[in-house]
Amino acid sequence: ISRHESEHLRKNPDASLIRLGIGDTTQPIPDTITLAMAEQVRGLSTIQGYRGYGAEQGNMPLRKAIAGKFYQDMGIKANEIFVSDGAQCDISRLQMLLGSNVTVAVQDPSFPAYIDSSVVVGQAGELEEETGKYGNIIYMNCGPENDFFPDLSTIPRTDIIFLCSPNNPTGHAASWQQLKQLVEFAKANGSIIVHDSAYAAYIRDGSPRSIFAIPGAKEVAIEISSFSKFAGFTGVRLGWTVVPEELLYSNGFPVIKDFNRIVCTCFNGASNIAQAGGLACLSTDGYQDLCKVIDYYMENAKILVDGFTSLGWKVYGGKNAPYIWVHFPGMSSWNVFAEILKKTNIVTIPGRGFGPAGEEYIRVSAFGQRQIILEALRRLNSFL
Repeated sequence: ISRHESEHLRKNPDASLIRLGIGDTTQPIPDTITLAMAEQVRGLSTIQGYRGYGAEQGNMPLRKAIAGKFYQDMGIKANEIFVSDGAQCDISRLQMLLGSNVTVAVQDPSFPAYIDSSVVVGQAGELEEETGKYGNIIYMNCGPENDFFPDLSTIPRTDIIFLCSPNNPTGHAASWQQLKQLVEFAKANGSIIVHDSAYAAYIRDGSPRSIFAIPGAKEVAIEISSFSKFAGFTGVRLGWTVVPEELLYSNGFPVIKDFNRIVCTCFNGASNIAQAGGLACLSTDGYQDLCKVIDYYMENAKILVDGFTSLGWKVYGGKNAPYIWVHFPGMSSWNVFAEILKKTNIVTIPGRGFGPAGEEYIRVSAFGQRQIILEALRRLNSFL
């Protein structure tokens, strides 16, 4: 995408690009949160306020706040929460924990980090050029025909199942019943679910925001999440992973003990400054302020959904996530991406980049200033 964008700007140096591709937040972080980080910074210049290394697992007040805000009544304890520098980093740490000899299933389409990290640790096998799939990875098709959730009756057993809900890129949030089916499937097969809930704060229809809302999930699941998209911390860097004490290997050894070893070996802990911001995010005032920002992005999503729909295209997503998944039947996603860039100076993401099942789609991000979103629709209206 960067190469295409650079080449387009070389040919059109005066072009005014609108970037609706990479899912980077654009709204300022509320003052209630940045002031807490600034206070932490100023404290570093005083004897009383200076702090050096913290716990690798994260500061306990933040871990307790995460447990209280997101896992109330789910039985998740603060010591089961590992604060980190973001969900994507935690995916790689989990892959280090799991090793190269496990079998893996991923949604298709899905966030590329699950497959890319599998390649890095040696799980993936050889890339099959004809299909665009890696030989040792099970691709679970998730499209309109199955309500963007895999038909588990057709999926062979794997050691690990990656599932993102709400899904990036499709925007689908798994229902309670769908997640219940997945938990039961994992129990029956002795599998571990790695559930990515990075966009849970955007859910609007009552779908579960955590897999641990499902009874029995603590015995089969790990959950990763992030402050990046709900708090605008894409540059600040802060996330967390939940590893329940009930999750055991087949030999009965607790997974949490191995993950703790990985964290303490490979990580010196998230920045105290970022953690101070995270704690402020979960305060009453901070969370209320963040909900307003989330509402802003979701209004952008509605505008985009309505806009593409009015142009005659079938649109998915945008209801429980800030991503719009637009279908262009019979067309190459890279060709659609290239034509939109050429004709409108708008950068999207070709669906093929999220897996073979993303062909014929593009992903459009609702992270943006309102006037930019409206201008993008004006340009698209003249093009499409």
